[in-house]
Amino acid sequence: MREVTLAVTQFACGPDHGANADRAEALVRRAAAEGAQVILLQELFEGPYFCKTEDPRYFDWARPLEGNPLVARFEALARELGVVLPVSFFERAGPAHFNSMAMVDADGAVLGCYRKSHIPQGPGYEEKYYFSPGDTGFRVWDTAFGRIGVGICWDQWFPEAARAMALMGAEVLLYPTAIGSEPPAPGYDSQPHWEMVMRGHAAANILPVAASNRIGREVQDGQEVTFYGTSFISDQTGQILTQAGREGEAVRLARVDLDAIAELRRSWGLFRDRRPELYGALKAFGG
Repeated sequence: MREVTLAVTQFACGPDHGANADRAEALVRRAAAEGAQVILLQELFEGPYFCKTEDPRYFDWARPLEGNPLVARFEALARELGVVLPVSFFERAGPAHFNSMAMVDADGAVLGCYRKSHIPQGPGYEEKYYFSPGDTGFRVWDTAFGRIGVGICWDQWFPEAARAMALMGAEVLLYPTAIGSEPPAPGYDSQPHWEMVMRGHAAANILPVAASNRIGREVQDGQEVTFYGTSFISDQTGQILTQAGREGEAVRLARVDLDAIAELRRSWGLFRDRRPELYGALKAFGG
């Protein structure tokens, strides 16, 4: 038996970066006090979601991984609390900029960096203006509490990403997220679709999935997005174990048995019965 307690968090981000980091730390401490061992914070939690419009001043928010003060702060926190803590941040790497995640192990060591692979572009989510496509490939890390794969927001919509990480040995998938209303379609609610696609990844790969999303209404240069929270943890069949609401700061925990899940995954034969030689269409953009 290898039981691990996962936690997701959600909170609203304001213009004060220091206050946002303080809020994130408080929620991590709360989750750890409740027994969490792997704690997921939301995407780009240091500030407001700045991709609502295209504005070059926000490039000043990017920092390299090496010597990054935000990452260093949460390295120290992970070490103090003995928890695994993925840290989402805006990375500057030479002339390029990435939407990145540093995987911090329970001893405070940074195991590596993942750069978001799939970059969205649309009203309210103008990410292609800010971020280069990730060049790390999908990543999976051996941590103190299991082998963990992490995708970032738009990555969560792609079954290929989830399957790739599962084939790389991931035992849990984590998705830090920033998603909410769609400015061109104010009556449209993507939340059920957002949730269901990740629950499908859990069921198709027989492993737990956790997603942390921000909350609150943010306005930038007249462009408004209301983030819908609903951070959740699903089990290996896609069933919801715990979920936060659309509003309100939250910490939610769930305990999973990685050994029992691995045995179930082997018994189903999903990976045994794959036919990679038939999947060539995945390499093309069209038919």
